Amino acid sequence: MLGDHSAKTQDLLQRLNAFFDAYIYPNEERYARELDAMRREGDPWRHVPVVEELKPVARAAGLWNMFLPHEYKGVPGISNRDYAPLCEVMGRVSWSGEVFNCSAPDTGNMETIERYGTEEHKRQWLDPLLAGEIRSAFLMTEPAVASSDATNIQCTIRREGDEYVINGRKWFSSGAGVPHCKIFVVMGKTDPEAPKHQQQSMVLVPRDTPGVTVVRPIHVFGYDDAPHGHMEILLENVRVPASNILLGEGRGFEIAQGRLGPGRIHHCMRSIGAAERALEMMIDRLRSRVAFGRPLSEQSIWHERIAESRCMIDQARLLVLNAAHRMDTVGNKEARAEIAMIKVVAPNMSCKVVDWAIQAHGGGGVSQDFWLAEAYAHQRTVRIVDGPDEVHRNAIAKLEIAKRAARATPAA
Repeated sequence: MLGDHSAKTQDLLQRLNAFFDAYIYPNEERYARELDAMRREGDPWRHVPVVEELKPVARAAGLWNMFLPHEYKGVPGISNRDYAPLCEVMGRVSWSGEVFNCSAPDTGNMETIERYGTEEHKRQWLDPLLAGEIRSAFLMTEPAVASSDATNIQCTIRREGDEYVINGRKWFSSGAGVPHCKIFVVMGKTDPEAPKHQQQSMVLVPRDTPGVTVVRPIHVFGYDDAPHGHMEILLENVRVPASNILLGEGRGFEIAQGRLGPGRIHHCMRSIGAAERALEMMIDRLRSRVAFGRPLSEQSIWHERIAESRCMIDQARLLVLNAAHRMDTVGNKEARAEIAMIKVVAPNMSCKVVDWAIQAHGGGGVSQDFWLAEAYAHQRTVRIVDGPDEVHRNAIAKLEIAKRAARATPAA
């Protein structure tokens, strides 16, 4: 059955849930307190102590690097379908992924370097990323163009002898705020005269390279998302060795498609976890509040919303599992329709469930006293990242039209 988990996943899931009960949920208040203290001290862009304390505990528990699709230097691989319920659990607490070295954008960047990098790239960057010694950022989106169409990218990557010279401005470069973010995966154009999907390339840029300036954090609904942030980054005559290119010139769009498929489904897995927690909070709040002489949980409008939430969450979960199964069995390219569908469905579903949970909490739902306002800001953002709804709906429609056209018989 599609929803059944393997013995491996059942074991990991049991241990992960136990870890959350013992270490993650009890430390949510401490995390918020420590981050607030960092802000008051004027520098939230550094390690949060509780996260650093929990990393070795998670590693000792065998809950480390659970995302990698195939084995690498002793790090066991896991299928997308097996990873789905684990990623869902991590979606319940936004900062928890880092504890297990399973947070975006590092997971996608590690998969990219493992899949497309040279042995030297892996030694220099992948190995310390897998060890949790450093973090990374993915620089693709630009403020001056509609980045939903990646062929619009204006950042230039120009070959000069044994080096590439990079010039451009990026933003929403998630993860670039922390001091141990040491490597950027940068997408830009190496040949603007080439065919549309062969103009782009990806290159590895160490953060400390001269010419790299982290300009500012971009806030999302007022949240700075410290300590990781969504940074605006200026690249001015940044020089890196030509050997830092991934796969070769003109292969950037190809790499992006390979990278963003797993990234998209991971976002969706986490969105389901967020929605599940929001539903739990909604029900708990409704049971504890009385209005007009009876508990809110007994009023029919909330029965409808609870029921609808459960239906939507389970529908999205099954769609995610189906997409994961297709990715595992026929590959990301052949599963592009399923990936596009879940990228539309999951964040829209989560936005709706979180919105209802906010409504159930009244004024408290939009305050800092509950997790829900932050959750809504994040889930609303997921409808844009890794391709907005409109792009994915367009892709789904084109695939459906092409299927029908291929089956149509010529008129007599």
